[in-house]
Amino acid sequence: MTSKSIKIAIAGLGTVGAGVIKILEGSKQVLGHRGGSVAEVVAVSARDRSRDRGVDLSAYEWCDNPVDLAGLDTVDLVVELIGGSDGPALALARETLKRGKAFVTANKALIAMHGRELAELAEANDAHLRFEAAVAGGIPIVKALREGLAANTISGVYGILNGTCNYILTRMEREGLGFDEVLQDAQRIGYAEADPTFDIDGIDTAHKTAILAAIAFGQAPTLDGMPIEGIRNIAPVDIDQARDLGYRIKLLGVANRTENGIETRVHPAMVPVSEPLAQVHEATNAVVVQGDYVGQTVYVGAGAGEGPTASAVVADIVDVLRGSGGPVFGVPVAELQTPVTEEVSGNPGTYYIRLSVKDEPGVMATITSILGKEQVSINSLIQRGCAVNEGVYIVMTTHETSESAVKAALSHLTEADCVLETPTMLRIQVAGTQ
Repeated sequence: MTSKSIKIAIAGLGTVGAGVIKILEGSKQVLGHRGGSVAEVVAVSARDRSRDRGVDLSAYEWCDNPVDLAGLDTVDLVVELIGGSDGPALALARETLKRGKAFVTANKALIAMHGRELAELAEANDAHLRFEAAVAGGIPIVKALREGLAANTISGVYGILNGTCNYILTRMEREGLGFDEVLQDAQRIGYAEADPTFDIDGIDTAHKTAILAAIAFGQAPTLDGMPIEGIRNIAPVDIDQARDLGYRIKLLGVANRTENGIETRVHPAMVPVSEPLAQVHEATNAVVVQGDYVGQTVYVGAGAGEGPTASAVVADIVDVLRGSGGPVFGVPVAELQTPVTEEVSGNPGTYYIRLSVKDEPGVMATITSILGKEQVSINSLIQRGCAVNEGVYIVMTTHETSESAVKAALSHLTEADCVLETPTMLRIQVAGTQ
């Protein structure tokens, strides 16, 4: 039997907010048994009172200003589903935690940009701060890192963290379509926003990578110094060539422990088809974690949507009901490390390079000369069909070299008269590594 009750306010009543209400109202008994207390929604806030959200809001107190929710005496826990790293979401988070009330959010930008400050407020005021839904939707990766793998020293965590990009890359491979065509279709069916910049340019993945790195390595979340690349420049020829070489192209968020610091990065990569991440399609997310005792663990599931995200929010609420505590990022705020980002330019690796060049004598000599000067050795090279402006594609892979050497060579190639457009470079992932 459960006797205690926790009163909840929800800011933001989009699909996820409505989904949270549906779960809380429809599963009171089972959630009460699992959490030891009854979760009761008592107040809400959103921009439009009149909108039909498919749930009955008549029993809840309404606040036009979401920050007012934190000040209600009837509220013990605030759920923030507004979005954005600043503005009302940040103001609500600060006010809630200052008052010693629990705060649950699905807002990755908020945690990535202000995580340390909010963790300090939570710790100072003995308040819960939970954000399972901020990373990988319905996959409980935050709980896995913070609790399930607590016995392990984590050496690396990486994965597919943006469903929109994975959907686009899957459709490009499966149907032979171009990036722009698939993006427009993704926008039409709701997989991509009207302004898809955060998704396709890797910013959304960077926010999530910063959070995973913070929990995995006990550091304050930050995007400072993180190289971020998106998928705008991926063309059908790259998809085809990856397939021929035994790879699939995926946008990865990567965080590694190195001798010199924590390396974080976001970029598309050619992943061996034998790897678990290569088998993740459509809008699905996946995360791989490497621990010293457990070895490699893989987590796969829906990364967005009403059900998966609302499920993760409610899981955080149940944790609060249980009184589950512990440091926000795994260690007390005073012990959070100041991130020292490892410079990735010197890291050894192999690379895929695509050039659009003039179809004329002497081009290959120019290319090999420039690469040779930067100590970049060609492993394989082919000419692929027609490119832009009556040119052709030259597609090559390198032997092991440094990223700085490849980028220096590409900078010189961009300036060469025979090169018609900005070169494309992709990292080639070695099986079993990140």
